Parts: sequence; C-alpha cells; structure tokens
Amino acid sequence: MVGQKKKFDNPMPVIDEGWWTSVLAEESRSSVPPQTRLEGSRTEVGEEAKSTSSEQRSAADWTQVKDLYMRDQIVDLAVTGHNRGGLLVEGDGLYGFVPFSHLIDLAGRMENLDRNHDLEAYVGRSLRLKVIECVPEDGRVVFSERAAQSEPGKRAELFHALKAGQNVQGVVTNITDFGVFVDLGGVEGLIHISELSWGRVSHPTQIVNMGSTIDVQVLDLAPERCRVALSLKRLLPNPWQNASVEFPEGSIKPAIVTSVLSFGAFARLEAGVEGLIHISEIPQAEGTPLREVLSEEQQVQVRILHLDAAHQRLGLSMRLE
Repeated sequence: MVGQKKKFDNPMPVIDEGWWTSVLAEESRSSVPPQTRLEGSRTEVGEEAKSTSSEQRSAADWTQVKDLYMRDQIVDLAVTGHNRGGLLVEGDGLYGFVPFSHLIDLAGRMENLDRNHDLEAYVGRSLRLKVIECVPEDGRVVFSERAAQSEPGKRAELFHALKAGQNVQGVVTNITDFGVFVDLGGVEGLIHISELSWGRVSHPTQIVNMGSTIDVQVLDLAPERCRVALSLKRLLPNPWQNASVEFPEGSIKPAIVTSVLSFGAFARLEAGVEGLIHISEIPQAEGTPLREVLSEEQQVQVRILHLDAAHQRLGLSMRLE
C-alpha cells in the first residue's frame, strides 16, 4: 500500500553487495537453522539423487525454488520435524523452513506459545506454503503459510510496483536481533536495526511490536536475492542535520539517560540525538558502580564536549564547570 507521507531530505544509504552480504551473514547466525540448507538434505537419498553430483542437485533445486518464488506459486509440503524456531518441511525435491511466526494458527498467540508442544502437533501434516526467502549463498529456503493466503502472482506485481524512495505500509511479521521483517502484502521486506531510528537502538523491540502496521520507506530492491531493504527512520527528519547549530560545543543542555553501562552512560538530548557521557565525566562516579549514581530515564544536565554530526557521534559531560 503506497503512502503519501511527507518526504524529508535524508540521503539514501549505499545499499551495495557488501551491505546485503553483511545482513545475510547476521541473519544466518541468528535466525533460520542450518538444517534448512539444500546440501545434505534427505531428498538426496533416492537412486536418481545418488547418480548426480551435489552441485547438479543444488542447481536443480535452486531453479525450482527461484521459479516458485518469482511466480509466487503455492506448494504443498509435508512437515517432517521442528525446532524452537519453527517447522522443517519437504516434498517433491523441495525442503526448507517455516518460522513459527508464519504459521496461521500460531502467529496471533506467540506470547502464550508452548513451542515444543504446539509445533510437534504439525509433524506429519501437509501445509500449503509459499517461498518467502531464498538465499543461494547460504543455501537457505524459507516458506510461509501466512503468505499462501494471498493469491498467486501478487509478489511479482509488487516487485514491479515498488521503487526505491517509495513510502509503503506493511505488517511486522518477525523481530530479530538485527532487524525487523515486514510483510508488504506478498513481499517480505527487512528493516535493518540501523534503519529503525536516527538514535541508538539496543534491540528492535524498543521501536516496533509484532503484528503492528507501520509506514516504511523502500531503500533497495534485490529480486535476485528475494529481498527488499526498508527504512523506518527516513520517514522522519534527521535530527543530526542541525545538531551543530542546536548543540554547540560548550553549551549546557537538559538530557535523559537512556542506558547505563560500566564505562559510562548514554543520554538523549532530543529524539534521535544521543551522546556518550564517559565515566570520567560523571561526578561522584569514581569507585562507585554507575548504577548507584545514574538510572535510565533520569533527567540530567550535560555539557557538550564535542560533536561529529557526520558520523552521529556526541561526547557529553556532567561536569558543568
């Protein structure tokens, strides 16, 4: 769904091969388990599979997977197992993973989910699924039961309609340590954690909730990777653009402590502009645990020590004289 939100003059980030590679590496470490890799699957056990090389089998599988994805087709697969993250499925030379957040009956009650018990009940069943992610570099295929509720061909229409810089609306379908997945109506997009806010984000749950409908901006389209890069923060003005005028070095400003660490504390001067108060710049901190001196949400006065707006770095001090 195309939005009509006001656009701000925020330069588009460079989304290149290296950016995608780093995102895929993060996801590989923290999301879909290694059992979903094409190589070494149980589909290789048959006589026909034994007569072909691993490379040939992998190429044939990817041709089928990519075709299913780009044509947005529905396929019936059997559930063969599960782990904490979701279901393992296979059939007709295909196999992959269905995250529990993409199961129709479980997505709405994740907080009260007894994952092992509820996922075990799926084993042996057949599910109608669509491919929502296919990453050849990592040998990973991800299916969705929820996506199969939309008519075939919808994804291709969306990929042709979407453009970088466009504002769209979607539903949050999964939250990970490195970002947020958003269903745009048949295409899954990713908001990397760095694109959630102009300020520092410890975890995406600080910004969005599962199942929420949100407005986002399209940063990049990579059909060959089955991916769409999105941003939430670029729908808002960049507070760092005027930071050098608003917060001149030496000035004293009110701030709110956002986190307390062993080496210092982060404090927010205004939405999106956060700086570090090093422990050496906090009175009464010597020899005392910082959490006995400061607490999150505490209001403090700080002096601007140095500002590097281009790199969004701000040094603060609670020593006001």
